[in-house]
Amino acid sequence: MSETLVVNEVYLSLQGESTFAGLPCIFIRLTACNLRCSYCDTAYAFTAGRKCTVTEVLARVRELAAPFGKQSIHPNLKLNRLPLVELTGGEPLLQANTLPLMASLCDDHFTVLLETSGAHDIAPVDGRVHRIMDLKCPSSGESHRNRWENIEALGERDEVKFVIGTVEDYEWAKAQLQRHRLAERCALLFSWVAPLTPEQQDPSLKAVPPGQHPLSRRELAERIAADALPVRFQVQMHKVIWPADMRGV
Repeated sequence: MSETLVVNEVYLSLQGESTFAGLPCIFIRLTACNLRCSYCDTAYAFTAGRKCTVTEVLARVRELAAPFGKQSIHPNLKLNRLPLVELTGGEPLLQANTLPLMASLCDDHFTVLLETSGAHDIAPVDGRVHRIMDLKCPSSGESHRNRWENIEALGERDEVKFVIGTVEDYEWAKAQLQRHRLAERCALLFSWVAPLTPEQQDPSLKAVPPGQHPLSRRELAERIAADALPVRFQVQMHKVIWPADMRGV
């Protein structure tokens, strides 16, 4: 295959988020994003990267996965083999050749995850891929970019993530659960916004809109329980293990 992608980094670590948290995972971080969320911690991927062919990316994934062999995983976990492979960014769906790369990884019997902002059409993605789609909350500064048509494309293997940093985010997210009956479609994630380190505070990021009231991770967890929401609370596990601004983890 001669198709190319602009890739920021490819590395092996542990999956830090989603219903797959804690499992070994190869991350393919692609370059470029058209959003500038206020809390973005991967601004270094907005422009930095190098052009690679799809074949080169596949070869690197296979190299990193080789120590795991091709052991089968219990079918109840809905996994083919370890490690997982996640495409993230940036925004992977900005690059057309992300689609054939994901299909090839599925053909190799990897469990493939896609992290996407929710601002782009998810329908063309291979049906074997687990699409982890954001719905951007108000404090992101990008909630007007949500592509609401994507909700109809969601299936049971997909997940919807709300990144929540304020009381207003929480109330907005709770309203979307009800309005779109999201719990009937797929797994739901409420992810607390970890404060950015000085190194992560890129000047291109949107400001948090006025009138927002910060919500601590404890307050978020307590509200979820008190409101009996059918969601999974999550923090970014990798930031608990490694420094918040460390790359390649």
